[in-house]
Amino acid sequence: MPYTGDVQVGGPPDVLELETLTVTKVAVGPMDNNAYLLRCRRTGGTLLVDGAAEAETLLAVVGSAGGGRLDGVLTTHRHHDHWSALAHLVQATGAPTWAGEADAPAIDVPTTTLLRHGDVVRVGQCDAHVVALPGHTPGSVALVLERGSAAPVVLTGDALFPGGVGRTRSPEDFTSALDAVERELFGPLPDATRVLPGHGRDTTLGAERPALEEWRARGW
Repeated sequence: MPYTGDVQVGGPPDVLELETLTVTKVAVGPMDNNAYLLRCRRTGGTLLVDGAAEAETLLAVVGSAGGGRLDGVLTTHRHHDHWSALAHLVQATGAPTWAGEADAPAIDVPTTTLLRHGDVVRVGQCDAHVVALPGHTPGSVALVLERGSAAPVVLTGDALFPGGVGRTRSPEDFTSALDAVERELFGPLPDATRVLPGHGRDTTLGAERPALEEWRARGW
């Protein structure tokens, strides 16, 4: 079946086939979080992005889509709904963890590697490029996959959704959030870039770009 990215809690995952990676998207938990298992097509190396909820569901995805291999778990930001299954996953697999430097102290599971803007996380032989997107939280990070291709993929956590940036608590945080996505995503990446957010359906930068000024004017 062609990939749609439209997944439901309790339903099957969807699989996006890239040139160098497969990305398995699954919806979990009471807040309809998306979790993503990245798998290097050449080596089988894996990385789970957001151990959000339903550890047994996520471990089943690791078993079916990752061959039972989990090489690490990366948390996009410090909000509990994005890491509530993390302790169980680490206990079950021994996987190391990654999180943004400013958010890691608020995550109850110790962070193995602190992430900063410009870092690269290896998934087998593939590079996942770390982009800092402060605003929704101080240490929110996104991952850009297949950067430099005609159609990269970016996993944005709660920093960017169809229709706007993630919820912020002050005008200053909103400005930081929108400035960051304009500078780090809409600036360097092409319109064909697929956006895989922390909740809900996918979008593309091209679909969202015409609304940037509207978002800034409305302030959310």
